Amino acid sequence: MLVLLPFFVFCQETETIVFQSGKEGHAVYRIPAILALPNGDLLAFAEGRVNGSADFGDVNLVMKRSRDQGKTWSSLETLVDYDSLQAGNPAPVVDMLDPDFPKGVVFLFYNTGNNHEYDIRLNKGVREVWMMKSFDFGHTWEEPENITLKVHRPNNPQFNPLYQHSEGWRHYANTPGHAFQFQEGKYKGRIYVPANHSVGPPQQNFEEYRAHGFFSDDHGKSFKISESVYLPGSNESIGAELSGGRMIMSIRNQRGDIRQRILAYSSDGGNSWEEIRFEEALPDPVCQGSILAIGQSDGKTILAHSNASDPNDRNNLTIKISFDEGKSWPKVIPIDRTDDPKKVSWTAYSDLVSLNGSTLGILYERDNYAQIVWRTLVWR
Repeated sequence: MLVLLPFFVFCQETETIVFQSGKEGHAVYRIPAILALPNGDLLAFAEGRVNGSADFGDVNLVMKRSRDQGKTWSSLETLVDYDSLQAGNPAPVVDMLDPDFPKGVVFLFYNTGNNHEYDIRLNKGVREVWMMKSFDFGHTWEEPENITLKVHRPNNPQFNPLYQHSEGWRHYANTPGHAFQFQEGKYKGRIYVPANHSVGPPQQNFEEYRAHGFFSDDHGKSFKISESVYLPGSNESIGAELSGGRMIMSIRNQRGDIRQRILAYSSDGGNSWEEIRFEEALPDPVCQGSILAIGQSDGKTILAHSNASDPNDRNNLTIKISFDEGKSWPKVIPIDRTDDPKKVSWTAYSDLVSLNGSTLGILYERDNYAQIVWRTLVWR
């Protein structure tokens, strides 16, 4: 039985529209990701869809910067323009643990694609994986590096006739939202990017999809691929570090048969998965979500989780707080919703960032993808 928890009182401090559909050269902006830098700047990333809302087409990877904690934002900067094809799924993370670059390196992982998702599921095209690095907090970027063959297992002769992996992954996507870096313990320094892929021909209810992750222990020089989450239909995923070298992933159930988030736990830094379960305290309408480690309580990681907390519609964007590493979610913070039945996609994708020990920021899609909005809130 789903237990309805009370809404807690909190303080929202800032609301700003960061990306507005129809402005700055793009018909629609989608798939937000947010990153806080050590100098206090915020970087907001998104897909800039030139002609409309479709996932595939002329889609650019874009960015804006805030120097005042989200009150104002810079003009739009296009980071990747893949001509008339798609570049997106930005997954940023800042590496502050590389001894060769003590001031920090910003990594941005993203995908490109040369066909629609269904066609790629038929092996008629490929989704590639790229990595960009910035050594000056996003003011300039190194040339993108194609890391597809390091983190993907395709079997497509048109893509690379010399690389035919027996697993035959087809569709592929990084996490929508931030990647993360382990800060403590045995895996300290590990850069981790949750992801998902499809295996073999399309199946009913997207059951060929599996979540997984890829990671680097040498600051992006090499990568390894995790074990796949065995649950059929496990799709878009995002992760966070837990105590003791453990981690958690929050995963979209693409099958839609159970309208809840999937939580997967790892005790070896995200290489394999030992507990996979549906979480009834996190209802979900088959959409993306975000999860973030935001502190410690009695030796356990405090987690924040955001998603459209409605089993039927992309509505009722809510942040929930767990003080026991995802076993329970007692603190509930409403962010945005509508009661207008004509607006069934009011709040959709979101990404979380910690601004300090008591303040969170959230970047999210609103009003049928017309806006990407920034809000800050004091959660304790």
